[in-house]
Amino acid sequence: MSIHDIAVRTLSGEPSSLGSLRGKALLVVNVASRCGLTPQYAGLERLQGRYGAAGFSVVGFPCDQFAGQEPGTPEEIAEFCSTTYGVTFPLFEKIEVNGPGRHPLYTALVGAADADGEAGDVRWNFEKFLLAPDGEVVARFRPTTDPEDGPVVEAIEAVLP
Repeated sequence: MSIHDIAVRTLSGEPSSLGSLRGKALLVVNVASRCGLTPQYAGLERLQGRYGAAGFSVVGFPCDQFAGQEPGTPEEIAEFCSTTYGVTFPLFEKIEVNGPGRHPLYTALVGAADADGEAGDVRWNFEKFLLAPDGEVVARFRPTTDPEDGPVVEAIEAVLP
């Protein structure tokens, strides 16, 4: 099964998948509204604006597994992201990225290694996985890596369709 076929739900709870984004380069990010890294939403949105028309999308998955930093309801998350950061990229239902309740999407993602060759559990909010248009995980960036850092931008540009 392709990563595009894994069942997810939209932030409003509707059944979905990444299938509608097949053919685009995707930056999959576990996001949180009350984290020290939350300002990364601004950089993620700038990436969306810069590369969206070229076949790219950020894809956000709220997660409350790290110090309870995403406690909101879907409506609260949508409102926060929209009014505070002007988020236009797709946000999906709150999920678990680690542990026994890990979402199947993240089961598929965490096998990818970062630049240091380390794979495994997501370390914190705002860990980023870059998918090529065919769904292959081509890069992994740890939470403290700014979404607009050179290596991230270069990796995105290298996989644009």
